[in-house]
Amino acid sequence: MQACAADRSLVSTNGSKMRAIRARWTRSFNLAATAVFLASFGFHANGAGQAASRDLPKLGRGINILGYDGIWEGGRNAPFRLDNLTAIRKAGFSHVRINFFGFKFMGPGNVLDEIVLRRLDAVIEDVLARNLIPIVDEHDTHICQRDVSECGEKLRAFWRQIAERYAGKYPALVFEVLNEPGGQMTSGDWNSLLNECLEIIRRTNPARPVIAAVLNTDDIPVDDLALPADDRNLIVTFHYYAPIRFTHQGAPWSPTFSRIGPLDWGSPDDEAKAAADFEKMNLWAEKEKRPVYLGEFGVYERAPSDSRARYLSFMARSADRLGWSWAYWQFDHDFAAFDSARQAWKPDILRALIPPQR
Repeated sequence: MQACAADRSLVSTNGSKMRAIRARWTRSFNLAATAVFLASFGFHANGAGQAASRDLPKLGRGINILGYDGIWEGGRNAPFRLDNLTAIRKAGFSHVRINFFGFKFMGPGNVLDEIVLRRLDAVIEDVLARNLIPIVDEHDTHICQRDVSECGEKLRAFWRQIAERYAGKYPALVFEVLNEPGGQMTSGDWNSLLNECLEIIRRTNPARPVIAAVLNTDDIPVDDLALPADDRNLIVTFHYYAPIRFTHQGAPWSPTFSRIGPLDWGSPDDEAKAAADFEKMNLWAEKEKRPVYLGEFGVYERAPSDSRARYLSFMARSADRLGWSWAYWQFDHDFAAFDSARQAWKPDILRALIPPQR
């Protein structure tokens, strides 16, 4: 979502990735059943969801980058440095999710600025040179959640141009159709627009891996997602920030959350709620034989550090055991895993995401 102070609301935000979701509180179930389910994660990792991804690149562990930097306007090191890609690779990440606000750089007729596209080319090439997988994520959530018609016109134009530009190039490059569809979009709206964009992409990129999102609402309505049955080069994504009172506590742009905290996380009931949401996605993935990508999760830095680390570790390890790829939100700015001023990882966050190998 756009990084401007005027957008700091419960519905759309700046780099902190605020969203209008509330905690997805699921019905409690007994803790013995929860323990059995958590223990079964290792079994599920070899299930249908993972089998479906056999012919797709394994994205593995990743991190979100470049959503709110000056690089697109021609700046460098603002604050992301392209040599930070080396640090990302050395830390053990295997992909980066490039948060690209393409609509911002459209002129008359929704034509993308060629200068900005050349900068995107350069970023993709730098990512590939570090042996990382690049995902180009169209990130204009604020427009698409507010105005479905305007979003549709721009999103179709965006993918016509991007798909044609990269046809036959950068085979490791992955497309993500749209970040967090939702807001004024219904499931029907999103299914229609998603499939139009997939049709546009497939004209020139028939085998390109493409990421398609579940509608971003409280109940993770994955059963409503309509994908072309014969397109097996699709990865299904969802984002997880529940309970939002915990993950966004102390966020200064929100009149509500700025007054909340300190709140802890990590009780058996906390884990049970997250496990239930993940199991919903996993059951769908096994039934549909589709790989799942946890494209964002994170905790704002005002949360107690121990609870923040427990939350991040639980989400990352749960995704690992289920055979899902994942990407942390985000590298720098807020929710940051990396201290740009010191040019160093925040050790507690990095340890929670990628534990040291013994």
